[in-house]
Amino acid sequence: FNVSDGKYVTPPTYPHVLEKIFGTYTEEVKEKCFKDGKLKPAYSTQRKVAAAFAGDGEKETAIREGLMNLLDDVLFVEDPRKKGSWHPRIGAQNTLSYGFLDEYRRNSFNRLYDDFFYRRHNSFWKDSAMAKLPELLRSTGMLACGEDLGMIPDCVPEVMDSLKILSLEIQRMPKSIHETFANPANYPYHSVCTTSTHDMNPLRAWWEEDRAVSAQFYREVLGGQGDVPYFCEPWICEKIVKQHLDSRAMLTVLPLQDWLSMDGELRFGQPDKERINVPAIPRYYWRYRMHLSLENLIGQEGFNGKVKTMIGASERSK
Repeated sequence: FNVSDGKYVTPPTYPHVLEKIFGTYTEEVKEKCFKDGKLKPAYSTQRKVAAAFAGDGEKETAIREGLMNLLDDVLFVEDPRKKGSWHPRIGAQNTLSYGFLDEYRRNSFNRLYDDFFYRRHNSFWKDSAMAKLPELLRSTGMLACGEDLGMIPDCVPEVMDSLKILSLEIQRMPKSIHETFANPANYPYHSVCTTSTHDMNPLRAWWEEDRAVSAQFYREVLGGQGDVPYFCEPWICEKIVKQHLDSRAMLTVLPLQDWLSMDGELRFGQPDKERINVPAIPRYYWRYRMHLSLENLIGQEGFNGKVKTMIGASERSK
């Protein structure tokens, strides 16, 4: 898609792309929302699309989300303070637009993208952090942890180390580009490690999310042989939790869902209902609630004894 004029221009594989996005609604969408290969003015922004397809029915939802994705499928975003100036959008490599580029243009775009996000503003972010963070840290006696995940400037590790801010370590989000899964045994001491966060699927839902990924994890991380268990069985969850308890990280802080996943009787029956938040869905409601009462949980002597034993064996209770 070419959005130099703020609209979409038909690429060579245009019909195929729309069919992939809209499926059985493709012809209806083309007739209603497009003219000469471009979105009609009535559907030229996400606000307009949300208003035009506001229902929660399957059809309206599919069309609304599809058009939202098309409008979001750009390589560059115009600077709101400087018209005519553009900067690359975050995650552009995951767009359809990027997929239409030939190898030469992809390489050119990647160089521009890396320079903009990781090098061009590095000094700015460092200076900004050193002007604000020390004051914030001095205002409290709490130990600070930084969410240094995803796209971060090169200065972040240096700044966090100098200010003694703990890093956040997640096995599914390794800091090294050469790893698919991080090894908790290699986590730095000045860090907090966890199995998942409120913005991610807990262990069991993640296991069922992508079978190829969980199979790789089963063999490479857990050393499993033979068929990969279809579900994240309690013994699998226990091995993963133990890896985190045994890590070098100063703190191991795990979600309640992942603690309970070690017990086949206590854990919730629907793993997909245990996720707290989906950042990609603006209206996603934080509806997760513990399915056990505190009194019930306190009374689970077998489970609580296991947790106590595991923590004691890791020497984290000292």
